[in-house]
Amino acid sequence: MHWVTILLMGVAANLDNLGIGLAYGVKQTKIPMISNITIAFVAMVITYIAVIAGSEVTRYISPHSASLIGSFLLCGIGLWTLLSTKFKNQESLKNPETMDRDMNRIISVRESVPLGLALSANCLAGGIGIGANGISAIWTVISIGLFSLITIGVGNHFGSLLTNSFISKYSTVLSGLLLICIGIFEMFI
Repeated sequence: MHWVTILLMGVAANLDNLGIGLAYGVKQTKIPMISNITIAFVAMVITYIAVIAGSEVTRYISPHSASLIGSFLLCGIGLWTLLSTKFKNQESLKNPETMDRDMNRIISVRESVPLGLALSANCLAGGIGIGANGISAIWTVISIGLFSLITIGVGNHFGSLLTNSFISKYSTVLSGLLLICIGIFEMFI
């Protein structure tokens, strides 16, 4: 099994979550456990759909070709993440306070669903590549869900302490680099 890839995908898909958790923590906006679980659940559903879609590719081409396509796709998504400003221009990721619609400094379950969708962009893109590589959908989904819970929870808790941390400043760049590394790693195993 591709345990290293599954764990790295969980990390790569959730580095933005850490940045969002930190941003909310700095602004003293709480993300209750139920909202954190909702965000993780949204990411897990998006990932599952993407992995299944990616694995469908293997029905039409050889497993080796699908694996190469999936690896190149992961590298391409990583490169696009590095070069594109699309993720940075999403209002919810650029200004996370816009997701707290009622301005009560608590992200409710209702507010966490669109936040989860915005944070799932890496899950969608990476999941397709993971599926094309024939990597377990269930374990990938579990990894992404667990890392989502951890990164948002830790980020929110320590936000005021780590506001200017390296990770919070460069989470998108780190995510892109990690996706490229996963793609290269998958080419050779």
